Amino acid sequence: MFEPHILDFERYLQVERNASPHTRRNYVRDISEFAAFVRDNGFAEHGIAAVDGFAIRAYLAHIAKTNKRSSQARKLSCLRSFFRFLVRRRVIEYNPALSVKTPRPERPLPRHLTVDQMFGLLDSVPVQTTAQCRDRAILEVLYSTGIRVSELIGLNREGVDPGAGVIRVMGKGRKERVVPIGTQAAARLRDYLMRSAGDAAASASGTPVFLNRSGTRLTARSVARIVDKYILRCGMHHRISPHDLRHSCATHLLNAGADLRAIQEMLGHQSLSTTQKYTHLNIDQVMAVYDRAHPRSGHRPQKGSRDGDTARHNDSGDPQGK
Repeated sequence: MFEPHILDFERYLQVERNASPHTRRNYVRDISEFAAFVRDNGFAEHGIAAVDGFAIRAYLAHIAKTNKRSSQARKLSCLRSFFRFLVRRRVIEYNPALSVKTPRPERPLPRHLTVDQMFGLLDSVPVQTTAQCRDRAILEVLYSTGIRVSELIGLNREGVDPGAGVIRVMGKGRKERVVPIGTQAAARLRDYLMRSAGDAAASASGTPVFLNRSGTRLTARSVARIVDKYILRCGMHHRISPHDLRHSCATHLLNAGADLRAIQEMLGHQSLSTTQKYTHLNIDQVMAVYDRAHPRSGHRPQKGSRDGDTARHNDSGDPQGK
């Protein structure tokens, strides 16, 4: 009942939406999981058109036991896209997922390293061998540019120009963007490109930048292992993912005064609200602002300053200071 429509939807994602294989695989998996649930629980005895909002809410309640709210929201979004596709194909008359409210997501603060921790991680990587040069370049590029791991491993030599201070990245939805790269990262990347120039083999998708031992494109899992290796080497005991280096880049830029929209453009976020999660302040900043601004913080302003005059008026009981 569901299977022919799922196959049609997958073809639509590939041909019309130009979705990546990873995205298509996730959509098909989520829809197939939902299809199995409605079949097993008798929600689709009269065909796919009988599936309603109640069935979708029952499914979300079922997966709530093992899925975070962010995962529930993603699966609901997937179902909305699928049923919207069926409405356009005139398979069903209305989209039942539109009547279901999206679960309110948790909003944990992005995990990131401090500047000192980040520098310690980068400095822990020696650069004697080609593999070590690759590892150092990977960490430097991830931190310097804030690109995603999928974008890092998708880099091609044709789109990298360390001398110009930019790299060309293929982001989500096959959207290309140009990202600036810092001097240190550019130098490490240039060094690795020179050392590995004879190892890279061109393919239909381009000549990869970061290579494994076989001379082919590095995988996301391999990048995660590289990060784990050097996190342990520099003595950090908490787990840090490659994506946390992206968070670190954005957080440090914002804390240094970078414009939020510039960070949004650099990271390739479609919505500014996604970038705004980096507007959190760390406790050191909060304490510094408190000490500087609060009259009862114990901070003693410079004599003759406006803050000092105000504090003296308040302490003396002057009505003007109330």
